[in-house]
Amino acid sequence: MAQLNMVQAINLALSQEMERDKRIVILGEDVGRDGGVFRVTEGLRERFGAGRLIDTPLSESALIGAAIGMAAYGLLPVAEIQFMGFIYPALDQLFTHAARLRARSRGRFTCPLVVRTPYGGGIKAPELHEESSEALFCHMPGIKVVVPSGPYTAKGLLLAALRDSNPVLFLEPTRLYRLIREEVPEDDYTIPLGRARLAREGQDVTVVAWGSMLERVIKAAAPYDAEVIDLLTLNPCDMETVLASVKKTGRAIIVHEAVKSAGFGAEIAATIAEEAILHLRAPVLRVTAPDVTMPMSKLLDSYLPTLEQIRKALDEVMTY
Repeated sequence: MAQLNMVQAINLALSQEMERDKRIVILGEDVGRDGGVFRVTEGLRERFGAGRLIDTPLSESALIGAAIGMAAYGLLPVAEIQFMGFIYPALDQLFTHAARLRARSRGRFTCPLVVRTPYGGGIKAPELHEESSEALFCHMPGIKVVVPSGPYTAKGLLLAALRDSNPVLFLEPTRLYRLIREEVPEDDYTIPLGRARLAREGQDVTVVAWGSMLERVIKAAAPYDAEVIDLLTLNPCDMETVLASVKKTGRAIIVHEAVKSAGFGAEIAATIAEEAILHLRAPVLRVTAPDVTMPMSKLLDSYLPTLEQIRKALDEVMTY
């Protein structure tokens, strides 16, 4: 079994699925000849031809609009947005059309579209290159939001997304692209969308995280008997797994790199309060980025949640 980083795992998933299903078309800015800004699609144009790896103009709205038309009429488009901060011009296409197409047409049309984009901080790039606005998309019914936490989950989740009949926003943690390597099977496998993963068993406290924060949470929680849940899919969210863990441990911490106000952690905390409050031994805590615009690179280490902040939260709930 090969040891792959996330870039290689995603490339492998795309390659294998394009070989299996001739309807898959990848389109985006520089995805063909250059292999994408992070080289995730490198080599695919040479293998599958320019007709299936399409370099598009610099227009996210046009890119997603074209992909929606392709999806409605029988193709399986994979649209790459170079960075999550560039996706905002395409919100109209995603929210007004992709998310509503099935309901608007009463099931006559579906929109099997996968939108891939790097997201999150940690590479010290300029502004708009390290956004973490996943909660915005979780608010729109009709769009699935998926966030892998490593190479193994990246391949399995992407294969599942490519076979889903709904639009899927596939968020790839930029910091993890080449940070870690894992064993990734060459064989076909999928990880079901909408199911969380128990990354670490524990008895004293539940810590919920996703994307690049999972790696940081695992390190911070090492001295504690903490149960760590990797959400993997934010919409639909597997609250059943979260609530079962919280009812067992009686304590909950949510860690994400997006800002705190109206971040997706607020939805998790509210659901815990609604459905498991009588099991809690301490308040639900959130460890997040501050409510400020993503800073430039010199301040980035002070912006993202740190190991010390996570451990402080663990100490606080354990001694409450």
